Amino acid sequence: MNIESRLAQIGSQNDPVTGAVSYPIYQATAFRHPKLGQSTGFDYARTKSPTRSVLEAAAADLEGGDAGFACSSGMAALQTIFALFGQGDHLIVSLDLYGGTYRLLEKIMSRFGVTASYVDTGDLDALEAHYTPATKAVLIETPTNPLMMITDLEKVSAWAKRKGLLTIVDNTLMTPFLQRPIELGADIVIHSATKYLGGHNDVLAGLIVTKGKELSEQMAFLHNSIGAVLGPQDSWLLMRGMKTLALRMERHQYNSVRLAEWLLNHPAVEDVYHPALPHHPGHDVQKRQASGHTGIFSFRMKDARTVEPILRHLKLIAFAESLGGVESLLTYPAVQTHADIPEEIRRKVGVDDRLLRFSVGIEHIDDLIADLGNAIDAALREIEGE
Repeated sequence: MNIESRLAQIGSQNDPVTGAVSYPIYQATAFRHPKLGQSTGFDYARTKSPTRSVLEAAAADLEGGDAGFACSSGMAALQTIFALFGQGDHLIVSLDLYGGTYRLLEKIMSRFGVTASYVDTGDLDALEAHYTPATKAVLIETPTNPLMMITDLEKVSAWAKRKGLLTIVDNTLMTPFLQRPIELGADIVIHSATKYLGGHNDVLAGLIVTKGKELSEQMAFLHNSIGAVLGPQDSWLLMRGMKTLALRMERHQYNSVRLAEWLLNHPAVEDVYHPALPHHPGHDVQKRQASGHTGIFSFRMKDARTVEPILRHLKLIAFAESLGGVESLLTYPAVQTHADIPEEIRRKVGVDDRLLRFSVGIEHIDDLIADLGNAIDAALREIEGE
């Protein structure tokens, strides 16, 4: 079946006893054993839970992997993956990185002897230059957040395999509806499922999908041992959100492209970072490895003084963190999502005090343009009157 049908049917055929089209929420943490030495397949909810199992199977199917693991947040999913590594191991990581991932690597994993180099993973020469005998994996965001840097997943995965490295891809911004890294050679895919997969700003979750029997068994051991698993209520909410993913992503990307094109021609805007724009670095790679574009992008104002009044004058669009929900959110990365990254690193990659990140929702495009346009106009009037 096409992915649209598989999404809409998540869990709808998994309860043969009642025929429930919406898979039930099994709130139980313990399960009866028929007799000594026998199990229903469920023993304790941390290890395996019926509602979570349906979600995990759907995630693996959608990403083309062998096993799925649902975690209590995107960061919990990352921590579970990082538990594959230990003292002396080295990771190569995307340069324009989400601040929470940087914090986890530099403030926590470093205490366990894991080190990281931050590299433009779209540059094979840079990857080669930072490779060491201690390197164990490449962690890729593509597009990156917030500057939308693109990595050629097929080329980098092939390079990593030649070196004996794992390729881990954060697919949060694209979702399996638009991009499937495992089909391009990746070993592990991770999602902050709080974002587009959940889609309604109402559930905190993370997903891991693995390819290969041995790696899947390792991840199952870590998932159970660390225990940062997703509860049944949140598993159900996530499945409900994923059923409409195809419809939402089509509107998200349509709205985001229209807004990016509008901002590109605005006299108060200096740069727009959206992979759909023909001038964007990696535009052709993105067209080749994905079937569309995400609903998030960033833009840089010409004058830093406009940022605060723009955020203050928004009426429809919310000034808020996170992304991927049906409601549009505008974020100021330098003081929100990327505040944990040192200023000199932020500025080096372009996350400065003029950059705004736009998670475009599913509202009517004319209303979004009008709201942002009015906020920019009000900001310009304020600074002209200073």
